[in-house]
Amino acid sequence: MRKSRITGAFTGIAIAALALAACSSGTPGDDSTSSGDAGDTGDTGSTSNPWTVATGVTIDGSPTFDAITAAGKVTIGVKEDQPGLGYLDPVTNERTGFDVDIARWIAASLGYDEDQIEFTAIPSANREQAIINGDIDYYVGTYSITDARKELISFAGPYFITGQGLLVAADNDSITGKDSLTADDIVCSATGSTSIQRIKEETPAQTKEYDTYSACVEDLKNGQVDAVTTDEAILIGYAAQDPDNLKVVGDVFSEERYGVGITKGDTAFQEFINTMFTDGGDIWQAIFEKNLGASGVTGTQPAVDPVE
Repeated sequence: MRKSRITGAFTGIAIAALALAACSSGTPGDDSTSSGDAGDTGDTGSTSNPWTVATGVTIDGSPTFDAITAAGKVTIGVKEDQPGLGYLDPVTNERTGFDVDIARWIAASLGYDEDQIEFTAIPSANREQAIINGDIDYYVGTYSITDARKELISFAGPYFITGQGLLVAADNDSITGKDSLTADDIVCSATGSTSIQRIKEETPAQTKEYDTYSACVEDLKNGQVDAVTTDEAILIGYAAQDPDNLKVVGDVFSEERYGVGITKGDTAFQEFINTMFTDGGDIWQAIFEKNLGASGVTGTQPAVDPVE
């Protein structure tokens, strides 16, 4: 039996059923206190989400909040090909997932309803530039906090911790983990991801890159690559979609700390989100259970990093 280990947030995660039925329709909001001068909150009347939309919010000294206020909407960078985390249903056009609901919760804490949110799918390689350019107000999408990225942007959080793993064909018995990869193996991941960089640095395997992990998964199913690598939480979602053809193997071999990407140096906005996470443990837990709890696994909210 495969030994699976998710570092920090939870152990032995299996995103069975993907929680896609637990859709994120309805109106988000937040009844927790947060930094800045948050006013009273109003109830949206939604029964599907554990938060309300705040009113009278101000964040002094935050250029991000000022830009949101001027636009009258929140523009959020997300992923849309990661079941259980960030997924856009091509049939219903409905967005679901843990990351998407975290993004909605932040927007609601700022005072913005669902119809005042604009989601933008941005590939991993383009995330920093989108934040620097001001194309988005913040990014929530399996975005690992790294020192290199912190040279360009700032992070709020972390709000989730997982680890890198490997997805292979169900009948592949030769790849059993990172240390079993050989120079003959081709491993696929997203361009600009920490996952593909680690494979290049720590294994002899060949690599292949796409803008999205779903493209890698298609290549794996078609026999064009031998493995797909990214955070194990993402990979188990793909395996649960197609258990007859895909499986996750080996132990995780990194610690990936997911943060909210924001404009570098916007400490007021960073403090606002961090305080929201710290004060909103019950809301975080409800979001986790809604999106990742279908397998019965439990999750623990991580403590946020000090503001830099």
